[in-house]
Amino acid sequence: MNASSGKPRPRPLRRAFLAVAAALGLAAAAVTTATAPAGASAPTPPSGWTQVFVDDFDGAAGSGVDTSRWQYATGTSYPGGAANWGTGEVETMTSSTSNVSLDGNGNLLITPRRDSAGRWTSGRIETNRTDFQPPSGGKLRVQSRIRLPDVTGAAAKGYWPAFWMLGAPFRGNYWNWPGVGELDIMENVQGLNTAWATMHCGTNPGGPCNETSGIGSSTSCTGTTCQAGFHTYTMEWDRSTSPEQIRFLLDGVVFHTVRADQVDATTWKNATDHGFFIILNVAMGGGFPAAFGGGPDGGTEPGHPMVVDYVQVLQSSGGGTTPPPTGSRDAYSAIQAESYDGQSGVVAETTTDTGGGQDIGSLANGDWALYKGVDFGSTAARQFYARVASGAASGVSGLVEVRLDSRGNAPVGSFAVGNTGGWQSWRTVPANIAAVTGTHDVYLTFTSGQPADFVNVNWFDFGH
Repeated sequence: MNASSGKPRPRPLRRAFLAVAAALGLAAAAVTTATAPAGASAPTPPSGWTQVFVDDFDGAAGSGVDTSRWQYATGTSYPGGAANWGTGEVETMTSSTSNVSLDGNGNLLITPRRDSAGRWTSGRIETNRTDFQPPSGGKLRVQSRIRLPDVTGAAAKGYWPAFWMLGAPFRGNYWNWPGVGELDIMENVQGLNTAWATMHCGTNPGGPCNETSGIGSSTSCTGTTCQAGFHTYTMEWDRSTSPEQIRFLLDGVVFHTVRADQVDATTWKNATDHGFFIILNVAMGGGFPAAFGGGPDGGTEPGHPMVVDYVQVLQSSGGGTTPPPTGSRDAYSAIQAESYDGQSGVVAETTTDTGGGQDIGSLANGDWALYKGVDFGSTAARQFYARVASGAASGVSGLVEVRLDSRGNAPVGSFAVGNTGGWQSWRTVPANIAAVTGTHDVYLTFTSGQPADFVNVNWFDFGH
């Protein structure tokens, strides 16, 4: 969404096009369904997860939020912070129940209003807690079931609902964005059937995180549009993998992943080595809507709320070596290399980096590892990623190949790798692959013109 960068943050139109083009339709177990009733309770935590925060927004119709959990951010800026919340949005945020209230049916309503003079008001609430982060070696899941303002077309001009998080060091400072980190779990503008997810970090403008755009992607709501029905928006922050990952999901399907090795170590540490707080708001106008036509204007309809069924935070201790799964594997989540179902010439070993778990090594020409039941879904995967390392001697290199269902089949894709600086000097390498859908047994095969070992593999996954 936004923090306080000292000046309005325009959202370039090219960011939207790039985000759509880069969206990852990653299949994962659904955390809830879009067809549950409007007042559904937050789901029971799955096995291995502990609930650390929840608000089902139960209460009398017309009452405000529970101030033991939430605080209102009011006015047009944080105290001493940038004007218009740092984004150029035009509304005044209030604590009035005309803008922020419960509906009596287990939902929160954040409703933009316009007075007779054309002035907009709306609502912005933040958790009192600022300590949401995964435990060492574990995971954090932050999710909310939301129906976006039910307004589209010209009547939606300027609407900017969001569900997002800011790094704890921002509270009370208001001038250290984006270095302290921002995680936009859901943003939407102009009543489009599109949800954006973004991580902001580093320096502004530019920097390692491409600010003010950030590292983002987008996807569309299916079944019903984002405005016509409830959908579940989730951020899963995973410290059990190496590199650390932050994944964004819509209705249980991962569509965007940010990995720690996409930026330098200092940038990642500054953005993530602390807790976060959660924000729900509906802005009107600002840089992001401006990239899609501007607004609001005289044709914009006030009074359409963002309806929030619940907000829930779960954590898992996670970590450890990943055993072979009992069911299908998700092609779009990290598949730990040591969790193979079969192999030849492979040696499992512990990595030397913190949180790296195990890798497979001693890989040379003719070696292979099998991973059964990898589910690519119905949207074709076209990219392959693997975290690899090599201490091979000068002139020694080889291919990491992906084959489906039989080692005798031709590779659907591959990449070449040579010395990366050491057998524990890790690098995430991307490669294009032929389009793959459905469920397959995946073979990683290793081909080289020399007999010497040439690569170790920590994990791999796929993308669209």
